[in-house]
Amino acid sequence: MAAIKYGHCEENERHGGIQRIYRFENSNYGASVVRHDFSYSIPEKPWELAVLYDGKLCYNTYITNDVIGCLSGDEVQEILARIDDLRDPS
Repeated sequence: MAAIKYGHCEENERHGGIQRIYRFENSNYGASVVRHDFSYSIPEKPWELAVLYDGKLCYNTYITNDVIGCLSGDEVQEILARIDDLRDPS
């Protein structure tokens, strides 16, 4: 499994697994990346990602209107880079 490293990350135990909260400097967007008993995943792609805005789930970006499950570490990295490019709405 590829290590996921991007921006500022806080890691917590969640439901017998882990949750990583990513925050980015240029906006109020972030991401919750989880791998636990209740996440949408398969063994080969163990990660689930949700876009955050001001620390809350955000369902109205061009990236997704829901959580994204069954992600590899590399796929998470790619999505985190796209979230980092998001700017706050005017």
